[in-house]
Order: sequence, then C-alpha cells, then structure tokens
Amino acid sequence: MIELATVIRDLRDELERAVVAAEGQALRFELGAIELEMSVALERSGHAEAKVRFWVVETGAQATVDGTSTQRIRLVLQPTLTGSDKTFIGGDVEAHEG
Repeated sequence: MIELATVIRDLRDELERAVVAAEGQALRFELGAIELEMSVALERSGHAEAKVRFWVVETGAQATVDGTSTQRIRLVLQPTLTGSDKTFIGGDVEAHEG
C-alpha cells in the first residue's frame, strides 16, 4: 500500500515533467481535469492526536487489508500552473526513477 498523498505527489511530479517536455513542441495537449479512481483503506490512529490516513491499495488486493475494509474513491483534480491560464503537456518524458 502507498499513502494517497504520495500518489498525488508523484502524479504532480510526472505532470510537471510533461509540462517541461512540452516547451517548444509543435504539438501540445491542453491539460484538463484529471480523474483518479482507486481503492483505498482508511486507517485511524487511536492516540490522543487522532489522525486519519488513506492508503491506496494495489490492484488485485483483497477486499480487506489487515482487517480494514477498502473503499473505491474517485478524485477529480483540476491542475493549474502558477501564473498561467493554461497548462500544456507533450513531448518525450524520460522514465522517472525514485
């Protein structure tokens, strides 16, 4: 499992790389709403500083993870670039290792 925040951070990193790759390209794609659908497990800590964490479950995982039931969620993200009206992606993006 991976934290939902990590999934979104990694998506942001990939999109930023695609935006950079689009600079100077004749063919570019305007970036619109991004829809993510995933299975998540909800974890609540029982400490005084109670926190809720969402974990993204790998495809094909069982309906329960360590006794925690999973739910399907759909997020719609609207990406924007600071100081820009439009965001374009395109070009070749090298594989990201990390």
